[in-house]
Amino acid sequence: MQITLSPAIERLRGRLIVSVQADDGSPLRDSSHIVALSRAALLGGAAGLRLRSAEDIRAVRAVAPVPIIGLTKKNHAGTHVYITATPDEVLEVAQAGADLVAFDATARPRPHTVRALTEAVHEAGKLAMADISTLEEAQAAYASGADIVSTTMSGYTPYSPQQTVPDYALMGALRAAGLPFVAEGRLNSPELAARALKAGALCVVVGSAITRPDHVTKWFCDALKK
Repeated sequence: MQITLSPAIERLRGRLIVSVQADDGSPLRDSSHIVALSRAALLGGAAGLRLRSAEDIRAVRAVAPVPIIGLTKKNHAGTHVYITATPDEVLEVAQAGADLVAFDATARPRPHTVRALTEAVHEAGKLAMADISTLEEAQAAYASGADIVSTTMSGYTPYSPQQTVPDYALMGALRAAGLPFVAEGRLNSPELAARALKAGALCVVVGSAITRPDHVTKWFCDALKK
């Protein structure tokens, strides 16, 4: 499968994208905090941002002229798919100002097909990022018209490796298959992120280790308990 990347995606090659998200109930959930965290990430050299709601995307877009990967996180009855699961959510993210729309492209039962979501992204004039957990899902996503895939969902599907380290085996398989990919998931140190680039990633997305102090604090507390 021969994949030609958009120039907008090629510009991210070798760079860091910071995922600036806060869980519901977090003291950082307010969009004003998301804006501050995003600006701090950009000061540190981030080339792009990954944001989780239309509200956050609009707020950050107003102050940051960098590529934004946008998504929603909403529960839907009868499925575990909750990252931008419907065409309406695609449109919501696109209209808020995202350049790329990320969506769950796993093989789990879903309210809309990967092709339907990809087409909705393109109809909105945006680029489609398919979050996958296996090589087969990546192949299916590209066959459905996705512009780029990300390893985001590895470890979040029951049939992908359940591990505390990044899925370098998946990265290697994607590279061997000639499929461009963004590395995301458990890249909790600069060394792990650099290794992902060496494993063939186009670019790297890092979230919790940079923008979720509550998660990082728990890592330290859990280590001390052990």
